Amino acid sequence: MKQILIIALTCLSVTTFAQKKLPIVKANAKTAKIYEEDGLTKGWNINLKAKPDIFTTSKLIKAKTVKFKTDIDSITLKIKPGEKKDFIVLLDGKDSCYTQIASPDIKNFGKIKPEIHDSIPLFINSESTIYVKSIFNQIDTLNLNFDSGTTELVFTNEVLKSKVKSKPQLYNTTYNLKLGSSDYKTKLYPAELTGAGTDGRFGWDLFDGKIVELNYDQNLMVVHSVMPKNVAKDKSFTKLNIKYFAELLLVESTIEQSGTKNTDWFLFDTGYHRTAMLDNDLLKTGKFPTDKMEVIKKVMMHGATGNEVPVITSNLQTLKLGKYNLKNLPVQLITGNKPLRGANIHILGNEVLKRFNTFLDFQNNAVYLKPNHFYNDAYVEQKKNGA
Repeated sequence: MKQILIIALTCLSVTTFAQKKLPIVKANAKTAKIYEEDGLTKGWNINLKAKPDIFTTSKLIKAKTVKFKTDIDSITLKIKPGEKKDFIVLLDGKDSCYTQIASPDIKNFGKIKPEIHDSIPLFINSESTIYVKSIFNQIDTLNLNFDSGTTELVFTNEVLKSKVKSKPQLYNTTYNLKLGSSDYKTKLYPAELTGAGTDGRFGWDLFDGKIVELNYDQNLMVVHSVMPKNVAKDKSFTKLNIKYFAELLLVESTIEQSGTKNTDWFLFDTGYHRTAMLDNDLLKTGKFPTDKMEVIKKVMMHGATGNEVPVITSNLQTLKLGKYNLKNLPVQLITGNKPLRGANIHILGNEVLKRFNTFLDFQNNAVYLKPNHFYNDAYVEQKKNGA
């Protein structure tokens, strides 16, 4: 019966395509590129067997253009949130590949009853790594880092080898992850590294359509289905709009040095334990005076896959987050391999973000920040250097 159903669904999909008069994009090579407006360029392999061959965009807040380009032709489509657009790639003038550009469905749990306000004990260690206790696949109890700079679920190779009893299948199998009193469905991926002292990490997308509160004063992570009413009334909060970039979560912030100001988008990354990492190419484009920044030290860091990232730590005069200005903080300057697949993006890390009680609103795509008891603490690099 399952085989009959699969065949029937496949035939239905092909029939649906056949009934439409679809745009045709010609190609001689089996590779193409996809360009998202304000997003990364992605390589694409044309798959004749897939019916349809689906490319899913990053989460959309508003309509944007996506360009599909082969070696000899291209098509540009305007995609709305939750929308799908179909076309045919004609390979070598004879083979048709039914292709679809799809935007993720809009999620919003704001109207469910009863409301969800799921409180989870939140821990933070000396490396500014935040984590919660979780149960994976109803069997394994693990300490997992909430990493807003990633998606889905990741365990380290060492944990997969020696600690996880359920022996999961990676990449394509969906598992249950229990956080607090709620269950989340997610796929599992391996990595060499994760937050210090943790077994793995989980990303922001588990909470899409909800609101995540990080309360460092009460040591709680709270998952809400509706925004608490006191947040809008509390003038201590500052609001930053969210932009999604190839499944990454970005907010706009400003850096200042010797009278020069650069405003750009930063990855909001609770999984990165330092203050901020500034992209050298963006700094050059903005003519930012890095030569006037005091050098604190030079080190070799490692990305999540274990890749080497040469980094210089220097003093930044001002980092502005909404209405709040952080002064004289040690930041890292990327001088070589990019930690984010070649993208030119600044990164905000948890040595800064932990200083604010935070609401991540994945319904209205905004971040709310309010200073907490960590706000005036010395930075780790300053402590190490006796500042």
